Amino acid sequence: MNFEHHPTTQALMQRLESFMREHVEPFEAEYHRFNQHNEHADWQQWTLHPQVAKLKALAREQGLWNLFLPDDELGAGLTTTQYAPLAEIMGRSLLAPEIFNCNAPDTGNMEVLYHFGNDAQKQAWLVPLLAGEIRSVFCMTEPDVASSDATNMQATIQEDGDEIVVNGRKWWSTGLGHPDAKFAIVMGLSRPQAVKHQQHSMVIVPLDSEGVHIERMLPAFNSFDAPYGHGEVRFDQVRVPRENVIGELGMGFAIAQGRLGPGRIHHCMRALGAAERVLELLIKRATTRQAFGQPLIKLGGNAERVAEHRMAIDQARLYTLSAADKIDRLGVRHAMSEISGIKVVVPNVLQRVVDDAIQIHGGAGMSNDYPLPAFYTVARALRLADGPDEVHRAMVTRTELKKYRQDSEGQARPATKK
Repeated sequence: MNFEHHPTTQALMQRLESFMREHVEPFEAEYHRFNQHNEHADWQQWTLHPQVAKLKALAREQGLWNLFLPDDELGAGLTTTQYAPLAEIMGRSLLAPEIFNCNAPDTGNMEVLYHFGNDAQKQAWLVPLLAGEIRSVFCMTEPDVASSDATNMQATIQEDGDEIVVNGRKWWSTGLGHPDAKFAIVMGLSRPQAVKHQQHSMVIVPLDSEGVHIERMLPAFNSFDAPYGHGEVRFDQVRVPRENVIGELGMGFAIAQGRLGPGRIHHCMRALGAAERVLELLIKRATTRQAFGQPLIKLGGNAERVAEHRMAIDQARLYTLSAADKIDRLGVRHAMSEISGIKVVVPNVLQRVVDDAIQIHGGAGMSNDYPLPAFYTVARALRLADGPDEVHRAMVTRTELKKYRQDSEGQARPATKK
């Protein structure tokens, strides 16, 4: 197994790291101070820092744009494995993914439109997304059902002549409060009599459609995450053209599987970038602050914790890159166990290192003087987003048990190919 990154990736990593040092990191403190003024429930008053648009234009000018998209004309043409280290670099900053037009949920929505959208949908929605001119939302989770089982969805997407009628309520719809959010991809029930995973559909719903009611933004750990927001939205007899259906009615789960596979690699690699930055902050604090006549690193088992975090991050990275490689070679369907496994492992690795870093920083660790509270929120949220830990553990277990069969005596034996 070759652990060297592809030469194209190595070159992009150097350019990306340079851009981060020169432009993103010096701007972060000002950006977060600015957004503190947005931290109120009236999302319609949220504003964007003008420097963000300038940095996005500069990133596009330098060719550091749409790096996630496996198309060498519209994006960088990288495989999942080649893009993964770039996502890790971006993950060191909560701002960076947007600067390079590699931010969720837009990346997932762009991939859906790229792979499954028709020409009209691509022209109307994919092109401006790729240009960074608009933003989008993905509406899947619902407040009134256990969304850990996505087949519980109650929102409906029904045909009515040449139109589609959407009804239902969604929440934790990331990006819904952003001033540039123009449309949502909504997933809902279309064919309740079909087999379980052919009942649901995805449809494009412009947010200015009649019957779309954005009711509130939900604070996550007491933060509204302005200017993005995680909102609750109600669809009340919303009518859109039949042509807004992505693929065909009943294809929702098939599309979701393709969307979530690479997307989880992106999430996990960004989380590992965050973990690296947090460990760096932990070490700097522990080696420069003194208590009881000694540096903090020498107290309370802190040195051992550094070693544990180093080993955990490196293990999680290899697991994630292995999952990415399997997606590239065999496809998402053959990498489901690994995709689920990293979704459990990586956020937990990040959560543990952030928790220790907060402890090392003391009161400062709970303040906005450091990015630790924001990274902790990301880690804890990721253990629920795209499915809770328990669902992913169940997937790994099912896959593992399929490798074995019971013999005539009831003993589990390794399955053999015939």
